[in-house]
Amino acid sequence: MTPHLSAPRPARTTTKIDLVRQNLRVVKQLHPTLSKMELMSLSDLTRALHLSVRQGEISYINGKWYVTHAGLLRVALRHRCCGIRSVLQEPQSDPIAGRWVFKATVYKSPGSKGFVGYGDADPSNVSSMVRGAELRIAETRAVNRALRKAYGIGLCSVEELGAFSSLPKSVPTTSPSNGHSSANGAGNGQPRLRDQLCLLIRQYNLDANLVKAYAADFCGTQTLSGASRELVESFISHLATAAKQNREALVCKLNSYAQPTVEARS
Repeated sequence: MTPHLSAPRPARTTTKIDLVRQNLRVVKQLHPTLSKMELMSLSDLTRALHLSVRQGEISYINGKWYVTHAGLLRVALRHRCCGIRSVLQEPQSDPIAGRWVFKATVYKSPGSKGFVGYGDADPSNVSSMVRGAELRIAETRAVNRALRKAYGIGLCSVEELGAFSSLPKSVPTTSPSNGHSSANGAGNGQPRLRDQLCLLIRQYNLDANLVKAYAADFCGTQTLSGASRELVESFISHLATAAKQNREALVCKLNSYAQPTVEARS
């Protein structure tokens, strides 16, 4: 009589509840000062996206949760993504300046028309830690945006940040004496925004004082130092684009911020 052979038991898969507990345990070790609301936000994200903090698929940076490139690829794999196509946008790229622009298209199924995302990178918006890898970062940013569109993920990805870098898991926040986030500081491992701005001023031969006045107006603050890092990053990106596309128009715009001179009457 042939003995009955039982089928091997399948490997136990990690349930959403297990993953929530695992993520909370790991995050409490990495960031012991997180509030209850921030932990609840992580729980909701874990249930929605089924991604792991331990495997680097979700990251907590400067008070916000971000999905990573690895996490987005995991989502695509889980949903059986049909394919991803990336194309270098040569007219918008400038190899000499180290500026690259990519277009990525994600196809969820064979008959899908595709979800499109664009990504750019240049020395002004990447960390000095990854300087020289702007082409690869631009492609990654394009793919991330396309994946987020395809699968309805509103959470920004780490690689799309204005100064992308391989940040450590726990990043202390450096605060200036006034208690606000420093727009020029580099205490989080990212390049100083002031240096990025000075680079643009030198590169395009702009008036530094006029640029500062324009920046304050753009950020809606009395002085540039009073603006948040996010606003300054946005202004730097805007200034770089405007200078490259039409420097003359930018100079005219800057001249509108010049203080009128009062001539002494005889």
